[in-house]
Amino acid sequence: MDKGSCKGERKESGKRGRKPGRKVSTEKIDMKAKLAERSRQSARECRARKKLRYQYLEELVTDREKAVIELRRELEKLHNWALEVEAGRCPDGLQELLEELGAMKQE
Repeated sequence: MDKGSCKGERKESGKRGRKPGRKVSTEKIDMKAKLAERSRQSARECRARKKLRYQYLEELVTDREKAVIELRRELEKLHNWALEVEAGRCPDGLQELLEELGAMKQE
C-alpha cells in the first residue's frame, strides 16, 4: 500500500494559510479597485446631495428674507396709519381696508 493513498494521512508540508512572499492574487486587486471606484462614486454622490441641500437652504433663506421685508413694510404702513389716527386724520387706504374687513365678516 502507498503512503499517500490512505485517508487518514496528510502530507507533512501541507500547511494552511498564506505563504510568506507570495503575491496578492489578481482577484484581490480587482476587488480593491472596485471598492476604490465605489468609494469615489459614493463621494461624488455625497457632494452632489450636499450641493442640492445648500441650494435648497439658500432658496429658503431668500424667501424668508423677502417675507421679512414685506412684513416690515406692512408694519411701517400700519404704524404710520396709527400715528395719523391719533392725530385725528383718516389715512389713505384705511377706509378701503375697513370696508374690506366688513365685507369679510358678512360672508
